[in-house]
Amino acid sequence: MKTKLTISPAVAAEFILQESVVAFPTETVYGLGANAFSGNAVKKIFEAKGRPSDNPLIVHIAEMGQLPSVVATIPSYAEKLMEEFFPGPLTLVLPKNKKISNAATAGLRTVGVRIPNHPVAKKFLAECGVPIAAPSANISGKPSPTTWQAVKFDMNGKISCILKGNPSRVGVESTVVDCTGNLPVILRAGGVTLEQLRSIIPSTRIGKHHIDGKAKSPGVKYRHYSPMAYVFIVSGIEETVPMKSSAYIGLGSSDKKKFGLKKICRDEHEYARSLFHFFRECDTKKIETIYCESVSEGGIGLALMDRIRKAAIQ
Repeated sequence: MKTKLTISPAVAAEFILQESVVAFPTETVYGLGANAFSGNAVKKIFEAKGRPSDNPLIVHIAEMGQLPSVVATIPSYAEKLMEEFFPGPLTLVLPKNKKISNAATAGLRTVGVRIPNHPVAKKFLAECGVPIAAPSANISGKPSPTTWQAVKFDMNGKISCILKGNPSRVGVESTVVDCTGNLPVILRAGGVTLEQLRSIIPSTRIGKHHIDGKAKSPGVKYRHYSPMAYVFIVSGIEETVPMKSSAYIGLGSSDKKKFGLKKICRDEHEYARSLFHFFRECDTKKIETIYCESVSEGGIGLALMDRIRKAAIQ
C-alpha cells in the first residue's frame, strides 16, 4: 500500500468515504481514523496498529449536531461538561447509539466521544460527514505521535493517507470521563485537568482500574507510551548517571551533566508537549536508559506522570 501525504482535509476525507484509514492531526496527538459506522473500516485501524481488539476507540465528531448519531443518552452533568470543554481535549463515555460499529467500542454498550479543538481536524471531520473512530496513530504500545513525521515513521505503507498538520500543542491524549453513572469518573487523565473538571462538577473523581476486566477507555489496560529504552523516574537530575547511551528530560536545572540526549522544559505544559517526541528521539539515537523527572500531580502533571509511569513499566 502506498501512503499518500496531503495538506487537504477534503482529499483525506475521500479516503474515509472509501472505507480506508487516515491519520490526522488533533490538539492532543495525531489520530488514526476510519468511519465509525463501518466495522470493516474500523478493523483496518486495529490491523495497522497491531492493537488488541478489546481496546475501545474514541469517536471524533465535527460538531454537536452529530452527537445523536453516536450516543443514546446524555445526563445533565455531561451536558455541562460539553458546554465548557467541547471542542477540546475531553472525551466523555456515554451509552452508544447502535449505529456505531461494535468493533469501535470493543463490543461495549458505551462509546467515548469528543470534538477536537484543532482547525485541520475540524475541517477534516466536517468533510467526512460521518463520525470517525480514532486511536493515536502509532504502533500499539509505542509513544503516541505528535508530528506527521512520527506518524509516517510508524504507518507508512500501512494506511492510505496522512493529513499533515503542525505538531500537537497539548502532547498527551484527551482526558476520558465516564458519564454512565450518577457522577463523572475520570478513566484516563489528559489535556483537561481534574481541577478544571471539578470547577464545573465538584463531585468528579478519579476511577480505579482493574486490568483483568473490560476497559471503557483506551490507555488503561495495556502497556502504553513506551520507548525502546528503560525508563526510570527520578526526583531530579542529581539522581542520574549520565552517559552517551542515557537521556534526561525534566524541568529547569543548571546541572551541566552531559547525556546522549537532554531536554530541559520550562514548565509542566512544555514537558507534557515534549515527552512523546523526546521518547521517539531517544529511539532514533538508540538510547538505552531514559531518566524522567517526576513532577507534582496537580494540573497537567497528573496526565504527565500517568504517561511516564506507564512508559516505565517493563
